[in-house]
Parts: sequence; C-alpha cells; structure tokens
Amino acid sequence: MTDQDPGLDFSMVIASTVHDMKNSLASLIQAHGEWVKRLPEAHRGTTGQGVIDYEFAHLNGMLVQLLGLYKLGVNQLPLRPDYHELDDFIEAQLAFHQEVLNSRGIAARYEVEDFGLPVFFDRELIGSVVSNVVINAIRYARQEVLISAGQVGEQLVISINDDGPGFPEHMIEHQTDYVLGINQSSGSTGLGLYFAANIARQHQRQGVKGHIEIGNGGALGGGVFRMYLP
Repeated sequence: MTDQDPGLDFSMVIASTVHDMKNSLASLIQAHGEWVKRLPEAHRGTTGQGVIDYEFAHLNGMLVQLLGLYKLGVNQLPLRPDYHELDDFIEAQLAFHQEVLNSRGIAARYEVEDFGLPVFFDRELIGSVVSNVVINAIRYARQEVLISAGQVGEQLVISINDDGPGFPEHMIEHQTDYVLGINQSSGSTGLGLYFAANIARQHQRQGVKGHIEIGNGGALGGGVFRMYLP
C-alpha cells in the first residue's frame, strides 16, 4: 500500500457484504419454504420449525436494518413518500409474518381508526421499521400482537403492542439515548430504535418531524412502540 492508496473503505465493504448476505438469506428462505411444503403434514408446525421461521425473519430484519443504517450514515437513504391505504399497508405487514406468527402460536390483529388526515409516508422505510418491531414483539409476546393506527393531534400514529413482559424500565427512562450498548442478558443494542427514530425524523411536514416512543401497558398490557408521522 502506497501513500496514494487509501486502502479499503471498510464501511462500504461491510455494506456490500451485508447486501450479499441478504440475497443469500433470501435464497435460503425460499429453498427452505419449498422443502417444508414437501414434508408430510404431521412434520410441519413443530417447535423447531417455529424457531427456524422466527430466526430467518429476525436475521432478514437485522440485515435490512444494517443496510439502512449504512445508507443513513452516507446520506444515501432516499425518501419516496406517497399516499397509502393504511388497511392494505398493515395487512401486508401481518401477511409477511404470518408463518412466523402461526409457528409461535401468536394471534395478530389490527385496528385502524377512520380519520381525515392523508396517509402520506415512504412505504418501504416505514414498512421496514414496522416489520422489525413486529419481529421483536413476536419474540416477547405470550399470545397476542396488535397493530393499531389512528390520529393524535395532526399526526398519524402507528402502534405495535404485545402481551409480553414489556420494555425494561431503564430503556423507557433513557429512550432518547437509543444506542445503549450491548445488553449482556438480552443481546439488545438499541440500534433498532435508533434506526426507527431516524426513519421517523425523515418524515416531516411544516417543520414538524416524526418521532417514536416506547412504553408499557396499552391494550394488551405489554410493550408498546409508537411511531408519530406528521
């Protein structure tokens, strides 16, 4: 390596590797799904199958998140907002995770209020946030997950609620410090909340930026994630 050779851009190497890993994982998920279809009915829906389905979805979500964080860091994350039907959007999210929900024995439902605000957001970016939060909710839920959407003031609020033990108090108390370091007991880093907060902030109207909140309680009594979009 010479003085004129700056060497590898390690962040770009990581991003390229993550992209390749995501493609490989997609092929693996597809092949696994075809293999499962050929199994006798008695061999489907086992506990092991539930673990595999969940971890596939979890890995895919983490890779999507890592790519998004890289693009955020280099200002290459495009925002393409458009008008959307909330019912269709949420139904698509639940359908994407239906196999995982079934294998874990978790019932998922949604509620959408009838309100007058136009629903205007980037479907891919908001979808990636909702998908990651749903996967996290599935991890901790006992029996049920609820996605709801409605109006608070002049903002659209999308909420994901589960009936699990809820968020740890220290996360709620320090929820604006999204990157908390690795929690040795749970493996959580806070990067998911950091990613979600940045995606929410990309959405703004008349100087008001989107934001997120986490808490406990809600309709199901467990953890509640809320995303506010102006």
